[in-house]
Amino acid sequence: MTISSVGGKPSAAIQSLVDLRSTLDDLQRQLSTGKKSTTYAGLGVERGMTVGLRAQLSAIGSFDSVADNVQTRINVAQTSLGRISDLGNSVKTAMMQGSYGTGAVGANTAQSTAQFSLDEALGLLNTQAGDHYLFSGRATDKPAVETYDHIMNGNGAQAGLKQIISERNQADLGTSGLGRLTVTSPTATSVSVAEDAVSPFGFKLASISSSLTNATVSGPTGTPPAVSVDMSGGIPNAGDTLTMRFSMPDGTTENLSMTATTTSPPGPNQFLIGADGTATAANLSSAITTSLGTLAATALTAASAVQASNEFFSADASTPPPRVTGPGFGSATAMTTGSSADTVIWYTGETGSDSARATATARIDPTLAVGYGVRGNEQGLRSIVQNLATLAAVTIAPSNPNGGDLSSALNGRLTQNLTGSPGAQTVASI
Repeated sequence: MTISSVGGKPSAAIQSLVDLRSTLDDLQRQLSTGKKSTTYAGLGVERGMTVGLRAQLSAIGSFDSVADNVQTRINVAQTSLGRISDLGNSVKTAMMQGSYGTGAVGANTAQSTAQFSLDEALGLLNTQAGDHYLFSGRATDKPAVETYDHIMNGNGAQAGLKQIISERNQADLGTSGLGRLTVTSPTATSVSVAEDAVSPFGFKLASISSSLTNATVSGPTGTPPAVSVDMSGGIPNAGDTLTMRFSMPDGTTENLSMTATTTSPPGPNQFLIGADGTATAANLSSAITTSLGTLAATALTAASAVQASNEFFSADASTPPPRVTGPGFGSATAMTTGSSADTVIWYTGETGSDSARATATARIDPTLAVGYGVRGNEQGLRSIVQNLATLAAVTIAPSNPNGGDLSSALNGRLTQNLTGSPGAQTVASI
C-alpha cells in the first residue's frame, strides 16, 4: 500500500495564499496611487503607448508654461503701447487748444504737455518684464532708448535734439534771416528774389504767379534760381496780387502772397501802390523783404525744426544723423555725416531689416509658434516720440511777436505727422 506525502498540498495552498496576498497588495496600491504599475514593464503591451502619452503631457506642460510667460510679456507691452498712444492723442489735443492761445501762451502750454508726455513715453519704451526689455528687439538685456535728458540736451560731447534743431535753424534762416534768399532791384522798376547760390538750406523757389496789372513776372530761372517782377509797364490796381511758392526743408510748401493797396501804411503782406512803376517797385521790394523775414521766423523755422528732427530720429547706431557743417552755421553750405561720438543716438536697442515681431518668438504648440517682439524705433512708435520731442524742443518766448504764428506753423505740421498718412504703421497696428 502506497502512502502519499502529507506536505505537498499544504505547500500549494500556502503559495496560493501568498499570491493572493501579493495581488491584494497590488490592487490596494493601485487604488491608493492611481497607477497600474510602478514600472513600465508591469504595463505589458501598453507600456509603449504610456511612454508616448507621458512625453506628450510633458510637452503640453512646457507649452503651457511658455504661453503663460509670453502672455505676461504681451500684456505688459500692450499696456505700454496703449499708454503711448494716449500720450500722442493728449498732445494733439493740447496743440489744437494751443492754436487758440494769445501769442506764445498757448504754445507754452502745449510744450509743457509735450515735455512731460515725452518723458513718460521714453520710460514706457524702457519697460521690462522680469529682466527682459520689451522694446529692444533682440537686445533684451539693454534699454531700448536713451534718457529724456540725453535725447533733448545731449550727453557730453554728444549733441542732443535741441542743438541739432538750433544748428539747422541757423543754417536755414541764414545770416540775413530771410531764409537764404536775396531781394534786389536789377532796374529801377524791377524786383528780383534769388536763392542762395551754394546752399541746400532755406527757402527754395518753386513758382511765381501774378494778377498784377501792367507787370511782367518771370522765373524761377537761372543759377541760382530767381524770380523777378518788372513794373516798367505801369502800376497795378488795388487788390492785385503776386504769389511766390516756396519748397520748405521738411518737404512741405508755403505761399507768400503780396497784395497791392492804396492804403498807407499797408498791412502785413501788402505793398503800397506808388505814383509810378519805380515807386511801386521800391515799395514791393521793401514789403517782400519784411514778409520774407516774418515767413522765415514762422513757417521756415517750424519746417527747419521738423526736418532736423526727421534726421535725428531716423538715425541709429549704424547710420548716425547728418549734421550741418559748422560752426558758422548761418553761413554753412553743406551737411556732414555725424557719428555716435558727436551725436546722441536716441534708439539703443537692436536694429534690423526683418520683422520686429520675429525678434522674439515662442513655440506654444507642436505646430504653432508666435512672434511677439517689438522695436522701439518702429514707425508707429518713432513718430510719436519724434513729434513729442520736436514740440518739446522748440521754445517760443512769450515776448516773441511771431510766437502765435510760429506755434500754428509747428502745430500744424506735428498734428499731421501724429495723425499719419494712410497705410502708415501706427501704435494701434503694432
